[in-house]
Amino acid sequence: MKMQRIETPGIAHYAYLIADGAQAALFDPGRFVEPYFEAARNLGARITHIVETHRQEDFAMGSAYLAEQTGAKIVNGNFDTFEHGEMRLNDGDTFTVGELTIKALHTPGHTPESMSYAVYPPSDEAWCVLTGDALFYGTTGRTDLPDADKAVENAGLLYDVVQDKLASLPDTTLVLPAHGPGSVCGSGMAEKPFSTIGEEKRYNEVFTLNRDQFSRKKGGERNPRPPFFRIMERVNKKGGLPPLARTEAVPLLSAAEFAEQSQEKLVVDTREPEGFAGGHLTGSHSIWFGGLPVFGGWVGDENTSIFLVTDRTEDVYGAAKHLARIGIDHVDGALTGGFGTWRSSGKPIEASGTITPETLKEYQRELQVLDVREEDEFAGGHIPGALNMYVGYLAERLKELPLERDRPVVVTCGVGHRAGLGVSILLRAGFTDVRNLLGGMKAWKALELPLED
Repeated sequence: MKMQRIETPGIAHYAYLIADGAQAALFDPGRFVEPYFEAARNLGARITHIVETHRQEDFAMGSAYLAEQTGAKIVNGNFDTFEHGEMRLNDGDTFTVGELTIKALHTPGHTPESMSYAVYPPSDEAWCVLTGDALFYGTTGRTDLPDADKAVENAGLLYDVVQDKLASLPDTTLVLPAHGPGSVCGSGMAEKPFSTIGEEKRYNEVFTLNRDQFSRKKGGERNPRPPFFRIMERVNKKGGLPPLARTEAVPLLSAAEFAEQSQEKLVVDTREPEGFAGGHLTGSHSIWFGGLPVFGGWVGDENTSIFLVTDRTEDVYGAAKHLARIGIDHVDGALTGGFGTWRSSGKPIEASGTITPETLKEYQRELQVLDVREEDEFAGGHIPGALNMYVGYLAERLKELPLERDRPVVVTCGVGHRAGLGVSILLRAGFTDVRNLLGGMKAWKALELPLED
């Protein structure tokens, strides 16, 4: 028996390949499948089963395409939320891979169709359990996705199934979740390479809190729901999307071509926020490279025509692939040579600004502060007098904020990346003096500057 975990960059997604002899089961594959073929070759096995723990919300799955390429059977729960699958399992059903027995456990709460899969070698004890988003390290998946008004009720349901079905597994059972820290499918996950049921019982809140405490805590989380979740639910209902070969053939454009073709289109600048602040194309959105698989889905969708400005030409392929992971396929051009090409062309450049925590503290009375973190982050400590609006909602709800356009605005977040997007949204809305707090709240707290809850 062998196992390999394959991580999808940018979204903290984990797929797992578990092999026994020449057969292997692949759990929760993403859209780009070559890493799974490579893993199978490394383990000396072929993929015979493609197992879905639930209909993923934060990325396009690759199940249907993989099944076409390999002849593998797609395995999922027996629910209407799936419109595909050769093996539709009920709670307690089993199937075999080599000499391994894999048992389906219905573990709803994150989503109604969520399943976990316990893997048994030829013995009576489970070796590992694939928990999807039902059980993470230190916490569980969010419970607001089926219905935000029933988040507390769903949290109670999740608590019950964890206690009833997962807690009864041996303490030595490896826990293999579908996501790690940084995923938008939950919050508060622990930074750990691996864990066991026994370890989770010692520190995971679903075990250390009672049912009422956990239900209120988990159900009371205020996690933003990215609009692309709805798109992913729709495409994953049918087994996801095939890989997009065009990510390797994004047209590279000169500055003149880029200026002409990107008019009235969505221009995304993938450089770090400090680079964007120093100079950028007027009207462009600042979304750092690593943030594209999440925040690209806040500003665009599957029908949006996108043009990329990167640091280097070599970054274009990875940026397009990040967007394709959430079903955004229309990357219709990129600036060859990155922003340097535009800078050298003499074409118009817009700049924003940056500010240090010490300078903000000194001149705070003259400045407006906008914190674009999530509500729960903001409630955990923020700059006195700061306004709060999550960056994903900022463009749509900017008019709700009492910001004065003739006064400078400082935008902050955790370290400055989300603030970069916030800065670009304010600039597009006509604000002229907008600055990014360098280091964000991490730097502010490191200097022990004043906070309020």
